[in-house]
Amino acid sequence: MALSISSLTSSLSSLSFSSQISRNPSSISIPQPPKNLPISLSSKPTRSLSISATVAAPVETEPVENLKKLVKSRLPGGFAAQTIIGTGRRKCAIARVVLQEGTGKFIINYRDAKEYLQGNPLWLQYIKVPLVTLGYETSYDVFVKAHGGGLSGQAQAISLGIARALLKVSTDHRSPLKKEGLLTRDSRVVERKKVGLKKARKAPQFSKR
Repeated sequence: MALSISSLTSSLSSLSFSSQISRNPSSISIPQPPKNLPISLSSKPTRSLSISATVAAPVETEPVENLKKLVKSRLPGGFAAQTIIGTGRRKCAIARVVLQEGTGKFIINYRDAKEYLQGNPLWLQYIKVPLVTLGYETSYDVFVKAHGGGLSGQAQAISLGIARALLKVSTDHRSPLKKEGLLTRDSRVVERKKVGLKKARKAPQFSKR
């Protein structure tokens, strides 16, 4: 037994243990990349949305009082006393039109035509067609008194009134105006509602029983 213990101690003494303990166990060292390594940061391009709004300038119109004075000075005695006059009708609208030599100005119910017809290009085209057909768009001033119906019906009534007034300027105007259908009174009106029907022709749904 003594031999075994002595042999064990001799073997343990012959063994050597080497250990390296770091003085700062809590410190962690991270290797840094080399300085000459290129680092590229790729970022997506940002899209910028730009909204621009433009405000339309208000249409400058002459005051009604000034236009009334102009009409009274140009038409002494009123509409009925003039020579170049025409009456147009469409649906429920009636328009009395007077033509005078001028620069192509349109005055409807003492207001500028563009203001009165709300700048609608179709209605403005209606009133200019007879003069454009004969090439008089800058040769006559047009004075109109219109009532009844809506603006669409009044515009077409004015067109017929101008065409009829141009016949009093010269009878040679009849052929080109008639060719364009400007002397024909459009008699189409809304059909009246019937008793027992929902509208002029629309009937309620049929039920057999």
